[in-house]
Amino acid sequence: MTKLLILRHGPTAWNKTKRLQGRSDIPLSDAGRRAVKKWVIPSEYAGFSWVSSPLVRAFETAEILGAQVTVEPALTEMSWGDWEGHIWRDLLAEVNPELDANRARGLDFRPKNGESPRDVQGRLQPWLSGLELPTVAVCHKGVLQALYGLATGWQMTDKSPHKIGDDCAHLFDVEQGNPKVLLMNISLTETP
Repeated sequence: MTKLLILRHGPTAWNKTKRLQGRSDIPLSDAGRRAVKKWVIPSEYAGFSWVSSPLVRAFETAEILGAQVTVEPALTEMSWGDWEGHIWRDLLAEVNPELDANRARGLDFRPKNGESPRDVQGRLQPWLSGLELPTVAVCHKGVLQALYGLATGWQMTDKSPHKIGDDCAHLFDVEQGNPKVLLMNISLTETP
């Protein structure tokens, strides 16, 4: 089994305004950089290899945390297609029965011209299968949700059994490409 400690990037200006970022390459905000500078990776994960999504907000988070990081394309955020840059509540406010039906599809939910969470799982699985060293990964919320779904069988048609917190890391065991949850929501802001 291989340990995988995974966390979401620090805050961006688009996070603050609740804009869908997806593949848009939005950097950390100044407030996001300050927040990440306060994060501490628990000492038991020292010596792990580091990988990051190629998107600047994830890569920059890893760099601020002092990592020698390798880019891993499988960790790229889910594409929100035509909805990137839009505010989710505005999309919901539009009277659109098609959107509600799409959301009910869970893992098969697909934004117009975008990617589904199941697509994200499909690109994560080969990477997980090749994981050999204990690894810290910096990624995105959509990637975390897809990984959590692989580990637990969560179909994303209802609320997640565990809240996937920000400012936290999440520990998985990966065996032959299959992730298993070990510990969720390890605080990065509390000093031991």
